[in-house]
Amino acid sequence: MTITTLQEVEPPRIPDGAHVMTIVVEHPPGSPGTPPHRHSGPAFGYVLQGEMVFELEGEPPRILHEGEAFWEPGGDVIHYQDGNHRTDMPVRFTVTMLCEPGRPMLTLVDEEELAQRAYRRGQVPSRP
Repeated sequence: MTITTLQEVEPPRIPDGAHVMTIVVEHPPGSPGTPPHRHSGPAFGYVLQGEMVFELEGEPPRILHEGEAFWEPGGDVIHYQDGNHRTDMPVRFTVTMLCEPGRPMLTLVDEEELAQRAYRRGQVPSRP
């Protein structure tokens, strides 16, 4: 047996009675991905195929490649991007989310709030 650690993080607050959901997301070549949103609880993911542009509020955007793990704390933090960095292949990733009871696992952020918090956003990397 071989065990490989993909990531270790200090656990964020896990909502009491959290509902846990694991999904697989696939974006076609060049897709910008899910519009800016937040999660009610922490989310932990792994890139299965391709390259994803990953951007959380307060952090610079970064390119995650197949085999790399990511996480976000959820709550008030805006998840700006999970788009496909490549124009020649899809990106597939899995995410396990710990959702706060009675709240949706994903809530879109409106344009007004994005404008108010624009100073917290970094530069978008260019596509190959």
